[in-house]
Amino acid sequence: MDATSTPVLSARDLHKRYGGVGAPIDALRGVDLDLGAGEFVAIMGASGSGKSTLLHLLAGLTTADRGSVHIGGSDLAAMNDRSLTRFRRARLGMVFQAYNLIPVLSARENVALPLSLAGTPAQRANEQADAALATVGLAERADHLPDQLSGGEQQRVAIARALVGDPAIILADEPTGNLDSVAGEMVCRLLAQLNAEHDRTLLLVTHEPAVARWAQRVLVLADGLVVADFPTAGIADAAALARRYQELVAAGSDA
Repeated sequence: MDATSTPVLSARDLHKRYGGVGAPIDALRGVDLDLGAGEFVAIMGASGSGKSTLLHLLAGLTTADRGSVHIGGSDLAAMNDRSLTRFRRARLGMVFQAYNLIPVLSARENVALPLSLAGTPAQRANEQADAALATVGLAERADHLPDQLSGGEQQRVAIARALVGDPAIILADEPTGNLDSVAGEMVCRLLAQLNAEHDRTLLLVTHEPAVARWAQRVLVLADGLVVADFPTAGIADAAALARRYQELVAAGSDA
């Protein structure tokens, strides 16, 4: 992000502890993050590093024990549940590992659903849904039910649903986790295209170097802390990114 620009998303000193049986777990231990408009950033980390917890805090799906999240100048901590729901619907696009499509609704109806819930008239909602499906290359599949679509196509419908409200940011949690390598690369290529050609701001979490390499910048999480932040420019391929990631995790562990 340009040091002179105002971040579209800013998180400061995020802490999150989970209790339960046994010793409490500190999922996040003081995370800072800035995301500039038009950036594509990947958060990498092993299972248990805190990356999904971080994404959920940034989306207002989980409440931090300490710290703040501001999106477009709005303080998530100042909102009640109803305000957060409206804010997510208007400002955030969410893509999950599980596609979260409603089985009895067509692709068009799934994509139009957030608009319908917000009170958009049906014809306009369907027109915007068709435009979003065209953007992800699925115009001809608009009338198909989820079980008539491949996994990659279902995830592209989910991306269209995230796009349809023209959000400030798209947050993606392991978006290729349920896909084979070919479908996963297609989804990554689509996300990169949305960023490069449509200036979409993207933040995704992944443990896969082959996914993270599509981003412009990678944040590395380990044990609830950001231990590195590096650009992907000049990194030749997923294997090179994996080596860089391992080096930085090792250095962070030794610090």
